[in-house]
Amino acid sequence: MKPAFWARKAHKWIGLVVGVQALLWMISGLYMTIISIDVIHGDHLAHGASAPLSTSTDYVTPSQLAADNPGLLGFRLKKVMDRAVYEVRTEEGPTLVDAMTGEPFGPLDESEARRIAESLYQGDAPLASIALLSEAPQEVASRPVPMWQARFDDRGSTTLYISPATGELLAKRHELWRWFDFLWMLHIMDYEAREDVNNTLLRVAAAIGFVFALSGVWLLFYSFRKGGKA
Repeated sequence: MKPAFWARKAHKWIGLVVGVQALLWMISGLYMTIISIDVIHGDHLAHGASAPLSTSTDYVTPSQLAADNPGLLGFRLKKVMDRAVYEVRTEEGPTLVDAMTGEPFGPLDESEARRIAESLYQGDAPLASIALLSEAPQEVASRPVPMWQARFDDRGSTTLYISPATGELLAKRHELWRWFDFLWMLHIMDYEAREDVNNTLLRVAAAIGFVFALSGVWLLFYSFRKGGKA
């Protein structure tokens, strides 16, 4: 059989194998270029800014912190709900300590987590639900548990995840982010962790796509060869 025949055969069958994934690459890539990454991050939905701490207040000294917290690895002075606290880190994990008295503060209960969530949220919708999770959902699988999950009743189903140990905003999630995450999974072909851009499946698909392109060039050569038919 003529080489042109094999060029057409190779192009057709390779196209059938890789065509669906190539379409998914284009659809997911289009979404990623249309929707700004700043919107995906959700910075317009929540913020962590707060009033600066007073420099004239007498806080618990570092030496006192070390004495009260054996195995102290580090600490940070910050505000939680307009209250000056130390975030103290030991081998057991982070905890909060009142910066004025040195008394332990936390973990945050439901009412405190609700206040933090509502103060961080930048929308107008009410808080629909709040729950303490011992197992992280897929959309925040890399964040430490337990965590407070605060859902707001807006169009994007905005969800804030807050650490009960430190009061920190762990993550912001909304529908545009969730679509991005789903399409990213399809784009990189990592259907579990959704973060490995060097997985074997993606490499195989990319290699097949490259062979598909080469077969097209091969077919193009026979289609336009001088004085002959495809």
